Formats: sequence, C-alpha cells, structure tokens
Amino acid sequence: MSPPDRPAAVPAPRRPSLSPRERVRVRAAPTETAHASARRRRAVPLALLLASTLLLAGCYQKMADTPRYDPLEPSGSFPDHSSARQLPADTVARGHLADDSLLETGKVNGAESDQLPFPLTRNLLARGQERFNVYCVPCHGFAGDGDGMVVQRGFSHPPSYHSDRLRQAPIGHFFVVMTNGFGAMPSYATQIPVRDRWAIAAYIRALQLSQHATVNDVPPDARQQLQSP
Repeated sequence: MSPPDRPAAVPAPRRPSLSPRERVRVRAAPTETAHASARRRRAVPLALLLASTLLLAGCYQKMADTPRYDPLEPSGSFPDHSSARQLPADTVARGHLADDSLLETGKVNGAESDQLPFPLTRNLLARGQERFNVYCVPCHGFAGDGDGMVVQRGFSHPPSYHSDRLRQAPIGHFFVVMTNGFGAMPSYATQIPVRDRWAIAAYIRALQLSQHATVNDVPPDARQQLQSP
C-alpha cells in the first residue's frame, strides 16, 4: 500500500514590516502604560485624603457656637419663661449626703458631742497635728496658747485652749467652731474637710492634756521611767 499523502506545509505568516517611527512607538508604549498606572495609584490616596479633609471640615463646630442659654436669659420653653431651672426637690450633691448627724454637725440631739464619730488612733492624731499646724497655728500658736504670729502682728487674740472653759468644753465644740466660725474666727468648712476637722479637734484635746497631765495619766508601765532618777 502506498503511504497516505501528507498535508502540504502552510508557511507561517510574516510580520508586517514596521517603519522606524512605528518601531519607536511600539517600544515606548509599555513604558507609558506603566507611568499611567503609577499615576493612578498615587491619585487614589490623594483623593481619599481630600475627601476625608472635606468630611472633617464639615463636622467641625466650635463649642461656643452650640445653642445655649446665657445666664438669666429668658426662655420660651418653660411656663415661667426662665432658662435657669430649679433643682428637683431633695437633690443632694455628690459626696454631701450628710446622713451621719454626729459626723456632719458635731452634735447629738442638738447638743455638742463629747465623743468622736470614729475611733481615736495615732494616725488620726498625726493627721490632726498636720492640719492644725497649717490652719490653726497662725492664730493659736503651736501650743494652743493663742499667741500665733498673726496675733503678734495685731490680729485679735483668741482664747487659750488651756483655759478652764475650753478644757471642759466637749470635743464637738471645736468641730462646731471650725464649721461655723466664732467671734473673729471665720468658718473653715470650705477649707477643711469634715474628717480633718475632727482630726484637729482630737489633736486640740491632746494639746490640752499635754499641758495639764498628771502622773496618774501616765500608763503604769511607763511611770517608773518618770519616777526614776
């Protein structure tokens, strides 16, 4: 048998010949495409930044420009036409509940208390001495004799803590005087917190005892040290 006829070979198409100008244009095309792509990539973040800036500028508002009422300005929103509203009944400021009468007033049933509203400790006396040196020494002196520096400069002479009247006064008396003032002494309620006022009162009582203590006031285990030569 004779072999089958092979198909005739088809010649490959020839590329058309390009002129020198066309060849330069073809070589430059990929580079121009890369530059355009890079420009587009850079343009996207810039567009986002610009859009964010415009949005933030639209949201900006000064607090001074917000709607508000000036003091004592009338208002049409309420029947009494007053923009300043009264506090609701029984409103209590934070930290000023004052549910402990002894702690807040220094009195029990209207009388000045002869006891502290909390236990007496060494730390309480140390705190009282520190606050006493700050607020009381300028008038009352370090020992409580009423001869502080401002008294030496002409201020009214306060009574000595060691007078019989004040030695017999209940400890609540000193708290009440610090809270409300007495005579030429103003109130110290705004400068000295409640517990610090009690700490000062306790230290004043310790000052009084220091000037009028007897051997019988000393603990038995320490008396021998005082009596030994």
